[in-house]
Amino acid sequence: MLQNHFYKDLIEAGCDEAGRGCLAGSVYAAAVILPEDYENPLLNDSKQLTEKRRYELRPIIERDALSWAVGIVTPEEIDRINILNASFLAMHRALDQLTLRPQAVIVDGNRFRKYHDLPYTTIIKGDGKYLSIAAASILAKTYRDDYMNRLAEEFPQYGWQQNKGYPTRQHREAIRQYGTTPYHRMSYNLLGDGQLTIPFE
Repeated sequence: MLQNHFYKDLIEAGCDEAGRGCLAGSVYAAAVILPEDYENPLLNDSKQLTEKRRYELRPIIERDALSWAVGIVTPEEIDRINILNASFLAMHRALDQLTLRPQAVIVDGNRFRKYHDLPYTTIIKGDGKYLSIAAASILAKTYRDDYMNRLAEEFPQYGWQQNKGYPTRQHREAIRQYGTTPYHRMSYNLLGDGQLTIPFE
């Protein structure tokens, strides 16, 4: 059973990101503030849920949350500031958009950059322990999947509808064959062998 709150008696936002390990596409993050005594036994780490269940839960989270938002950092920004900083920035952008100001932040993982003056706690596997982080993981994942599905229509040869930009063998073979797109992260080892790739013509 996932827990409600880490910080007692504070308005707490849970944060998580999606797409950090991808070779292509933006990184997405979500911030979610749930009611104090919220219960939803179906909520879990998005990676533990089927795609169908994630999309079923998204409108429920959006309806039930006191506030929620999604932050995005582009491939160009990732290349400029690196993926760790980009993940923090995506979470900060999500927090910036909340209509209810949080008093504390809990984050999936083990690293975070302080957001304004708010207390925060990083929680390893937090998306499987706290409801608000689980909710954030579902929003970040589904909104990023929607985005990658749109990009797949523009560049069908990379299999993004299936791999969502992650470094699968199919994705790397397509980069080797067709080169890169404007959505690839050029600071990454795209071919997995240390070679630089040729830009998309």
